[in-house]
Amino acid sequence: MTKIAVTGGSGKAGRAVVSDLKSQGHEVLNIDLHPSPESYHYPDGAPVPFLRADLTDYGEALEALAGGESLPGIEAVVHLAAIPAPHMAAPERIFHVNTVSTYNVFSAAWRLGLERVVWASSETTLGLPFDTPPDYAPVDEQHMRPETSYALSKDVGEEMARQFSRRSGMPIIGLRFSNVMIREDYARFESWQDDPHVRKWNLWAYVDESHVAESVRRALAADIPGYDSFVIAAADTVMRRPSRELMAEVFPGVPLADSVNGNDTLLDISHAREVLGYDPQFSWRDLDSGG
Repeated sequence: MTKIAVTGGSGKAGRAVVSDLKSQGHEVLNIDLHPSPESYHYPDGAPVPFLRADLTDYGEALEALAGGESLPGIEAVVHLAAIPAPHMAAPERIFHVNTVSTYNVFSAAWRLGLERVVWASSETTLGLPFDTPPDYAPVDEQHMRPETSYALSKDVGEEMARQFSRRSGMPIIGLRFSNVMIREDYARFESWQDDPHVRKWNLWAYVDESHVAESVRRALAADIPGYDSFVIAAADTVMRRPSRELMAEVFPGVPLADSVNGNDTLLDISHAREVLGYDPQFSWRDLDSGG
């Protein structure tokens, strides 16, 4: 696949994905309500075609994924467009926008005969925020417990993905991204170190923009015939304290896998490692040593 549409390509995760796909030699179309900020420069300096579309309108979604004059012959779509967090709009609006836009993208991709859909599900489907302790840790794909309208919109999206993939035969891969970080975000990490309760809401997890890009790239190429979903997080936590120590203090009594050592992530990324070949190398700790 060489021609790829990225919905939400102007967002934090979207810019990283567009940049990575361009660097791999793909032709990319950014479909969004707004273009990327003028301050953002893609690595090779070349502009990325932009197409404005409201994906809650099926006609606009269909026209956008056809590519038009911007990039005709689109072969796959990476669907990242959404209201990106539970606090960013009223619950009913979040649910409406996220579910309808996702339905329209899946439906348009099927109608247009696209080869594959990769889309952004969310770690929130796992039970975030963890005001109620998780059933076990690390939390894996089976720990489905949506607590907000945002999480529910992603849960419904996953069920839609199963149906569309089953009916169309089109592979649809869901990536349950953790809290996305870009390089300037890491300055905040030091402020979290004294109180483990501050970031307990997602078991101290994060995902770097480079991990997001890697997981999308691998999902586009993976030999997956139908539907599957994957937890995507960094290999470590945001904390300097060991993961077992954090769990013992904040979530005592929650069963913890024997395999957890050091600062290992408490969101289970083993399924992504095994099936996608996902291998997140960057850690925020690398920045301490000038990495």
